[in-house]
Amino acid sequence: MEQLSAGQKLDRAFEKLGKKKTLSFELDLDTDVASLKALDAKSDPAPGEEIPEQAAELLSGAKITVTVQSKRPLDESGEKDLVGTALKVSTPDGDLAEYRVIGDFTYVRADMAAMGEMAGSPVPGADELPPEAGALKDVIEGKWVKISTKEMEKATGESRKAKGGPAPSLDAKAQKKLMKALREVIAREVKFKTADGGNGTEHVKATAPFRTLVTELFGEIRPLVKDLPPGMDLPTDKDLKEAPDAKVTADFTLKNGELSQVDVDLAKLAESAKVKKLGLTLRMREGVKPIAPAGATKLDLNELMNGFLGGPAMGDGESA
Repeated sequence: MEQLSAGQKLDRAFEKLGKKKTLSFELDLDTDVASLKALDAKSDPAPGEEIPEQAAELLSGAKITVTVQSKRPLDESGEKDLVGTALKVSTPDGDLAEYRVIGDFTYVRADMAAMGEMAGSPVPGADELPPEAGALKDVIEGKWVKISTKEMEKATGESRKAKGGPAPSLDAKAQKKLMKALREVIAREVKFKTADGGNGTEHVKATAPFRTLVTELFGEIRPLVKDLPPGMDLPTDKDLKEAPDAKVTADFTLKNGELSQVDVDLAKLAESAKVKKLGLTLRMREGVKPIAPAGATKLDLNELMNGFLGGPAMGDGESA
């Protein structure tokens, strides 16, 4: 029977994820209001810019659920292979925001009242909007709306052109080169060990000094920065010298060789802040095919920009 090292077991677990065509996972911020406020206080916010109590309460219980579906195994897929993606942000009180990209449309809904509370800026009621607001009223009421994905891409593309160029993306060769370099950094800087978890599970714990790890990771990413979207400025080595160098451990739970959960305790990175609880938990879920929600109202971006918001129509040459 082949004996695998802890690092090899983790590698194989990620390889199995890459062979799937549909993948779902849930990201849980494991913290509390007091810890978030302590972190905010450490950042020395200007008077009146402190994190609102409502925002801390929402964030402390927030979960993000993501699903990706492709026509091909995910480790072989490009953007054109994706047939459905979905993302949902939820709290103990209900869903905060959600979007799905299915076929030609992007579907969106949000609890605008809750988001207004989180931002400390109440959102006007749908009955306060003028008639020309149209489908925007459905947005305010938290109903599903759908937007042409091509319209969104056109708007995003024109915005990027205005900032100095077309939307860049990493080609497959560059992606493989980057992943190889990152894996080499992890193999060099991360220490692995395994432990039985019972009930057929096994834990692989990966530990590394945070500052050293992120400095080397960004060092490998930096040569590819020209291929990243505009505005994505990477921190310099000088910037990263300010990062805490405490050791951080990620606990990977494997079941039958497959990755089922990842727990990361980040409390040590808070250093002098009075943080008792700060972690991230990633749970793998059975892939569920994203479906288009019924009854979504179409939101015309061009009409919205030209009419209700009073801006120029997208693609209007005279407005350039």
